[in-house]
Parts: sequence; C-alpha cells; structure tokens
Amino acid sequence: MKQTLSTTEYPVFTLEFSRNETSFDSVDAICGYFRACIEAHRAAVFIAEFDHLAHTMRLPEGQIGDGIRAAKNVVFCFGIALPSPQALAGRPRSIGVAESEQGFTVTFLEAPMPIANAAMEDWANGLLKVQSAVA
Repeated sequence: MKQTLSTTEYPVFTLEFSRNETSFDSVDAICGYFRACIEAHRAAVFIAEFDHLAHTMRLPEGQIGDGIRAAKNVVFCFGIALPSPQALAGRPRSIGVAESEQGFTVTFLEAPMPIANAAMEDWANGLLKVQSAVA
C-alpha cells in the first residue's frame, strides 16, 4: 500500500456583481446559463446541479452565512486529459453560484488546465452586461 498527501493549492476565481450588472435574475437562471455553456463545449459534460443551501438547511448542525439567499453548484467535467489516477481527486469541476441582497457571487477553483480556466472565466464574464462606452 502507498499513501501520499499532496499539498497543492489552487486559487479560487471569484466574480461578484450586482443585479444591475447582469440580465440574470436568479441563481437558477445563472445555473441554466452555465449548463448551456457546458453542453455547448465539445470537451465538457454536465453532471448535476446541487442545491447546497437546501442541503445545509436540512442538517441540524447546518450553518449558513449571513445574507445567503440561494447557493447552488453546477457540477461538470472537462474530459481533455486523464494523466494519472491522482488527477481524479480534483475532478469533477464545480462552479458555485450564490445570491445575496447585494447581488450574485460566482466561484470556482482554478484548474491546472489553461483551456478549462479560460472557458470557465469566459462563461463567468458572459454573465455581465456589456457596458457601452459613453461618447
């Protein structure tokens, strides 16, 4: 038997935006947008949508941060490479979507795969309304 512990850390991508910065009005709408992005990507596959808030609320010991109104994870996987069994530990991918009184927060762990990061960042930034330049 061989047991190892990797101390690799990945940065967290966070995008916070108010309701007037997006045309999406709910966590469900944003999750639907991400699902469509995933299904349109040639190497990504949608797995599930997890209602983290509902799950935590059902637990007797569940604790929810102040102001969180909704919180879901969109679970999916990029199937571009499987270089080793250890790669499975960081998979599948998940994009978190939370709603508060101020607006929305989208988060995900940066992947050690530039193609995946570029896609997820593009998808997240696609939530924002295009601001037209005032001449």
